[in-house]
Amino acid sequence: MLYKSSKSKTILITLLLFFLAGLCEIGGGYLVWLWLRDNMGWYFGLLGGFVLFLYAIVPTFQPSYFHRIYAAYGGIFIIMSVLWGWFFEGIAPDSYDIIGTVIAIIGVAVIYYMPRKDEKGKTLWQSKQ
Repeated sequence: MLYKSSKSKTILITLLLFFLAGLCEIGGGYLVWLWLRDNMGWYFGLLGGFVLFLYAIVPTFQPSYFHRIYAAYGGIFIIMSVLWGWFFEGIAPDSYDIIGTVIAIIGVAVIYYMPRKDEKGKTLWQSKQ
């Protein structure tokens, strides 16, 4: 039972880290977009660059390998970008956005959350002892 609780906690933490990274990347990119495309002040670009720098740091806290983190994050980025457009720009997702988002969710689950063995024979989700 302790393993299931630990596994659930790990999944929640990884989802939180993916969400935080998504906010940093999309939010930082949006600030740079506002600066360059919408002629907002240079400080939007500066703040956007700093937030993008934070985005580069957040994934280092994930409990997996670089390639899997970034591959899975690609799916999270798709989901969050569609939601960003809906909430901040008022563009509701159409059926193709929804289908693509569902495919991305499945991809994230397969790439990041399927149990695998690491070099030491333990799954990545078992506690490091």
